[in-house]
Amino acid sequence: MKLPYIADPPPTSTEEEQAIVDRVRARRHPRPLQALDLTLLHSPPVADGWNSFLGAIRTKTSLPDDIREIAICRVAVCNQAWYEWAHHAPLAVDGGVSEAALDVLKLDKLDNRQPSELLNEKQWATLVYADEMTRNVQVAEDIFGQLKKLFTDREVVEITATVAAYNCVSRFLVALDVGEKNGTGPENLSVY
Repeated sequence: MKLPYIADPPPTSTEEEQAIVDRVRARRHPRPLQALDLTLLHSPPVADGWNSFLGAIRTKTSLPDDIREIAICRVAVCNQAWYEWAHHAPLAVDGGVSEAALDVLKLDKLDNRQPSELLNEKQWATLVYADEMTRNVQVAEDIFGQLKKLFTDREVVEITATVAAYNCVSRFLVALDVGEKNGTGPENLSVY
């Protein structure tokens, strides 16, 4: 970590700052504050906005767990955000993504052929879209067309917002080496 983590419990100087800490704790409950939280809380207003935005992305969209976690995990791989991977790969498995499919998510470059025995059509379209959006920002029409064919407009917006949000997360994590995961890799699934 390039900055010291804030102490837990985080020191606060106003009721507003304490309310922010309480909101972050409530979102994490029953888990403790994480290294990411203890970094963000250097700036309580940033931590508060982050908590609200990422809370909505993680828990208030209509996306099924497998689709959301495939998008997040692919962003983590593309950006080498192994702290992010360590938190979300187990959630992908819990959401129905097989261990073998995780190996596809970990590939440096995606093959143009869908591995149908490992990922279904929606999962593959999400993976390819997350990869394209993360690596190139502008998404090729054929890739977008496939996503649009399989998902509703709401789901397309939610997948896009998830990929965008976790690109922000991964860049923050890697820039500050939150969780001291830089230079490790996707095989290191230890979260703490």
